[in-house]
Amino acid sequence: MAEHEEIKETKPLFTNKQLTRLMLPLVIEQLLLMTVGMADTMMVTTAGEAVVSGVSLVDNLNILIINIFSALSTGGAVVVSQYLGRKDPEQARSAAKQLLYVVTIVALLIMAVGLAFRESILRGVFGNISQDVMDSALVYFLLTAAAYPFIAIYNAGAALFRAMGNSKVSMINSLVVNVINIAVNAVLIYGFNMGAAGAGIGTLVSRIAAAAIIGVMIVQPTHLVYIEKLFQPRLQWAMVKKILGIGVPNGIENGMFQIGKLLVLNLVTSFDVGVDLAVKGSAVAANAIANSVASVVNVPGQGAGLTLVTVVGQCMGAGDHKQAAGYTRKLIAVTYAAMGTLDVIFFIAMPHLIPLFQLTLPTAAIAVQVLRWNCVFNAIFWPPSFALPNALRAAGDAKFTMVVSMLSMWICRIGCSYFFGASWGLGLGLLGVWIGMFCDWIVRGAIFTFHFVRGKWKNHQVI
Repeated sequence: MAEHEEIKETKPLFTNKQLTRLMLPLVIEQLLLMTVGMADTMMVTTAGEAVVSGVSLVDNLNILIINIFSALSTGGAVVVSQYLGRKDPEQARSAAKQLLYVVTIVALLIMAVGLAFRESILRGVFGNISQDVMDSALVYFLLTAAAYPFIAIYNAGAALFRAMGNSKVSMINSLVVNVINIAVNAVLIYGFNMGAAGAGIGTLVSRIAAAAIIGVMIVQPTHLVYIEKLFQPRLQWAMVKKILGIGVPNGIENGMFQIGKLLVLNLVTSFDVGVDLAVKGSAVAANAIANSVASVVNVPGQGAGLTLVTVVGQCMGAGDHKQAAGYTRKLIAVTYAAMGTLDVIFFIAMPHLIPLFQLTLPTAAIAVQVLRWNCVFNAIFWPPSFALPNALRAAGDAKFTMVVSMLSMWICRIGCSYFFGASWGLGLGLLGVWIGMFCDWIVRGAIFTFHFVRGKWKNHQVI
């Protein structure tokens, strides 16, 4: 009997095949979700750089909001994963229901504030924006803010399926979102010349469809984790506290991270004030396109990070710290290999890729410059900076990642961006802003790696 128990304890919780089946759809899903925003940016290029800038500015703000929903969903996914690892599906289902209620309430509140104060929010965040850019931003913000509750429901549902080890559901859902978004965009932008409004309507319609599909699926009792009695809401504060114990620090971390990026973006907008854009190019437009292209390279790392939430969460729920560490090392190694390959390819292809966005030559030159620098630093420092912390969060060590990320963001990214980019500093413009970002990656990557190796994250308890 003792021998049997020993074998049971050391049996791998996930085979390589299972890891692949979990991670590959997540990588595809992240690519598809990222394509939604990129499609909006690319398709409105025909409406002019002012519309591109307006849409991209709002997208940066929307990322902040979506990150809050994702953070709360991650908190729920960690709790559900650990209950599943402990072989307690009833508590897992209870956690799932509480997660759905929490994200919906939060999303409705944020939507109400966004719709009521959208112009004040845009002016407060982005400062001095030309009127044509602001007009496009206001229209796009109105329509995308209306989509917040549907985005939140989708994120919660997708996180629950991932916690079960089923990543195909969210992948297929993301494909549907993209098809609908691109189709509606094509009709409204190209057919009716609706510009930012067309992109916003496409986003809203596609997000409603995504929430409806995943909402129908998550109430089906054929799944290991499903929502019972959906329309009989009752908050269980003990379970909500467990979810928020991971979700709130993660949300604060993601929120502060995005707020920091918005403050830096405010600096970027200042580069275009009083500048002959036909000669020097638009820093805002170059930054928008560069961020869209750079995000493609990060897709494998994002997929690995989501995989780590499920895998490490279940390992910790089962009390197997050794396997949690082993799977983390394996998935980070895979991330390095995949992202390194993509970075090399993009570095070579960049001068041929950027012209597809129909930018002016000066703007395109700026985008190529920052993206090539990004390829170099991204391959080395992104995996430990952003994929590795998900393993720590899945173990319950969310407060540590929050503190490190916030300090690194404010001290390194913001401080260095202004020092390298602003006219009173080294005056490198947009390149200086991206160098500040690289400094942030180096610091947080080093700290997270050291913390993981020390192993104190194994001592945390979620359930």
